[in-house]
Amino acid sequence: MPEVKLIKDLSEKVRASGKLFELELSEKQIDLFNRYINLLAKWNKAFNLTAVRNIDEMLERHLNDSLSIAKMLEGERFIDVGTGPGLPGIPLAILYPEKHFTLLDSNGKKSRFQQQAKQELSLENIGIVNSRVNEYQPEELFDGVLSRAFATLEDMIIGSTHLCRQGGNFFAMKGLYPEDELQVISKPYKVEPISWVGNTAERHLVIISQE
Repeated sequence: MPEVKLIKDLSEKVRASGKLFELELSEKQIDLFNRYINLLAKWNKAFNLTAVRNIDEMLERHLNDSLSIAKMLEGERFIDVGTGPGLPGIPLAILYPEKHFTLLDSNGKKSRFQQQAKQELSLENIGIVNSRVNEYQPEELFDGVLSRAFATLEDMIIGSTHLCRQGGNFFAMKGLYPEDELQVISKPYKVEPISWVGNTAERHLVIISQE
């Protein structure tokens, strides 16, 4: 595995994050999470991949946020639309090496970072697509469509329904309970509140069924 030079060793904080969400992390996974956050912090200085600048805040705002939905995923093949620097797709791919995650983003520099992370962390279970979501036509549909980035739930469904198989799900990560957005959704859905010790921001995962 190529060496990722660490800005800061976050291993103990990563280990604590696993315990927060009752996840059994191997030492290899702890190392990969540590190196991913460090790689993100390093690239962020030059390429402005995320508005979060502090490396410890990246762990809280990005890694913990990604891990918070891990136990609610259903399926084996996922696409993370508007993934940016690979969130939540890369952390979930590290956590679930038996599942496959396609990372989709139209921003070239963010896709290049994803490719670098895939190479340096030897992540064989991710694919990278540099494309607009409406232009991407996969050979095989996905069990789940993940997103932190779509403006509204309606936009997510309209924009990515061609990616999700019948019987699959859309997994939309939201902050405040999206009451107004849910009023225009005709598909079956459920909303799971998300919380963890130390987090003060309101978080929800909206799971919408693809009929």
